[in-house]
Amino acid sequence: MSNIPKKVTDRFSKQLSFFQKILRDAKDRDLNESNTVTIVTDMLADLFGYDKYIDVTSEQAIRGTFCDLAIKVGGSIKFLIEVKAIGLSLKDNHLQQAVNYGANLGIPWIILTNGINWEIYRLKFEKPVDKEKTCSIDILQSNVRKNEDAERLFLICKEGLANDAIGE
Repeated sequence: MSNIPKKVTDRFSKQLSFFQKILRDAKDRDLNESNTVTIVTDMLADLFGYDKYIDVTSEQAIRGTFCDLAIKVGGSIKFLIEVKAIGLSLKDNHLQQAVNYGANLGIPWIILTNGINWEIYRLKFEKPVDKEKTCSIDILQSNVRKNEDAERLFLICKEGLANDAIGE
């Protein structure tokens, strides 16, 4: 965790177990997509350090359709996030939906999540648009004391975005 600021590791330590409990409960109750979006928005704020009133935009309009969430920092979109219901497995058609959103807006970073599983993709703007999975995170299996887990979480967090951790 050499390059992760202490305030971030402290936040991870405090918030990860809190959200693991919420996610387990939500999965047991088989919450719908709308309720899963609410949990993901809280995770973006409390675990990943975004201001949910400034940095997180819901229902980002894209050519007559809507992506569930977008992370906007400094006026530009950094990530598009497509959220599925917590009980759903993430599938190729869900990914294709998110890729289409990113391709239409020219946003290279896409996150597909059901709250528990977070898949991060980088789009390659070729013909046709291609995608590459850069990492997967299972929040329920994550342990902030493991360097690898903390570094994966750091890729999504606001401080990681500021350092372009994901680009590296």
